[in-house]
Amino acid sequence: MMTSDRRTQSFWLALTSMMLIYALFIVTLLVTLAAYTSPADLWAALQSREIRFSLFLSLTSCSISSLLSLLVAVPTGYVLARWKIPGAAVIESILDVPIVLPPMVMGLCLLIFFQTTLGQAIDGPLRFTYTACGVVLAQFVIACAFAIRIMRGTFEHLPTRTEEVALTLGCSRWGAFWRISLPSARKGMIAAVTIAWARSLGEFGPILVFAGATRLKTEVLPTTVWLELSAGNLEAAVAVSLLLVIAAMFVLTLVRILGLEVKP
Repeated sequence: MMTSDRRTQSFWLALTSMMLIYALFIVTLLVTLAAYTSPADLWAALQSREIRFSLFLSLTSCSISSLLSLLVAVPTGYVLARWKIPGAAVIESILDVPIVLPPMVMGLCLLIFFQTTLGQAIDGPLRFTYTACGVVLAQFVIACAFAIRIMRGTFEHLPTRTEEVALTLGCSRWGAFWRISLPSARKGMIAAVTIAWARSLGEFGPILVFAGATRLKTEVLPTTVWLELSAGNLEAAVAVSLLLVIAAMFVLTLVRILGLEVKP
């Protein structure tokens, strides 16, 4: 019996050691980044007109793209979880393409699409290519795929009995969706919009290809890091990177807290 307990303990210790080694490696990277800069460098970076613009555009575009992602993810996730449609596996694979493809390829796809007749017709009244609207679209294309995954998992884990009871009592399918499904999925909706926001904040490849990195026009925080590195301004690049790390840690912590405290 003691031998079995020791083997079990050694098993968990071995796996936990691997986890802690990787976690320690991530912490080391972050501490190294933070130690390279100083509060003075961070404050100096925030005084830059270009960096303040990129911060404002990042916060604005991420908020818009995350809300748009939720608008698409909620009905899509509900359909995938509740309705067994023909070709569901193919549809799900298509929806996962932005997750598995290199982000720059998605940006190239957007750029090529807006060179077509249909794309030019859309791009006429509302310019997307190399504009702030293009930044939002590039973020949305990637972030929405993650939001859909979260919402599908949310609806799959919600019991269908309450919806069925509502239908038997005379509630329409729309009514059951609005009154039963959506309130029950609020935890997943918060998680989806939060993850979509965080993913949008860190997006670089599709924005660079499709919207560009023009100062005071389409520059967001990730492209600011690239521009500062290209100019040899390592201190500013590190300071902006630290802003991204702080934002990411805040969002991830918020998701963990909501996951514990907000019940569906």
